[in-house]
Amino acid sequence: MYKIVEKTPLNPTVTKMVIEAPLVAKKAQAGQFIIVRAKEDSERIPLTVADYDREGGTVTIIYQIVGGGTMELNSLNASESVQDFVGPLGQPSHLDGLKKVAVVGGGVGCAIAYPTAKRLHELGAEVHSIVGFRNKDLVILEEEFKAVSDKMVLMTDDGSYGEKGLVTNALEALIKEGNQYDEVIAIGPLIMMKFVSQLTKQYNIKTTVSMNPIMIDGTGMCGGCRLTVGGETKFACVDGPDFDGHLVDFDEAMHRGTMYKEFEAHAREASCNLLNKEVK
Repeated sequence: MYKIVEKTPLNPTVTKMVIEAPLVAKKAQAGQFIIVRAKEDSERIPLTVADYDREGGTVTIIYQIVGGGTMELNSLNASESVQDFVGPLGQPSHLDGLKKVAVVGGGVGCAIAYPTAKRLHELGAEVHSIVGFRNKDLVILEEEFKAVSDKMVLMTDDGSYGEKGLVTNALEALIKEGNQYDEVIAIGPLIMMKFVSQLTKQYNIKTTVSMNPIMIDGTGMCGGCRLTVGGETKFACVDGPDFDGHLVDFDEAMHRGTMYKEFEAHAREASCNLLNKEVK
């Protein structure tokens, strides 16, 4: 059992949890993920490591409450414990040697983009962070990004906060200003990463994306997280989650991501009923 040290809502649908997991904290690196199981009969949920404290022995996760598993996880409070917390899994991000990087985050994907920006800042790189949200109410980690960025641009689709527009608008503006990036790292919805990659390909800028398809065991055995990258089959849990954005078949990944929607809806409804009974 792994104790929940802190639980903080970041917006109406996104929560931050700090978990006591000293062995995971000792080895975790930016870009890696863990698999958490809230209760003994809960589903396994892959979540990227949002932060870690090696001395304190804690790992921070940030998740969006979208399905049955995350609803069960969110029903737990500080001082309670999660059943399983396995990791770190996946390959760490390759950030050494980069001098100037644009980190692009979209929505809850900013929870994954932040540790990458933080690590780049620690390595002495010049970090330009571009973060995008649908509206002001969904903004997360603004101050954290500011603390590790030499330049930060915050975008909202409706213009209710920051600048109005898409992250691709901000990225192209920075490129046209003359910023020469060693690499662009994009993390967020598949459609966002697809269009960021299309943009950077025009400017011949190396681009890395973080893929988070359906995962079951986290070891590559189930094959649920398979992707096509450069015409080859890859598994996000062991080969990734970072891949060359110019080689990922995003259309295939988006199609596969819709295959489980009906199942997820049933799981969410079942969890709602179960949690309501527990409250009564």
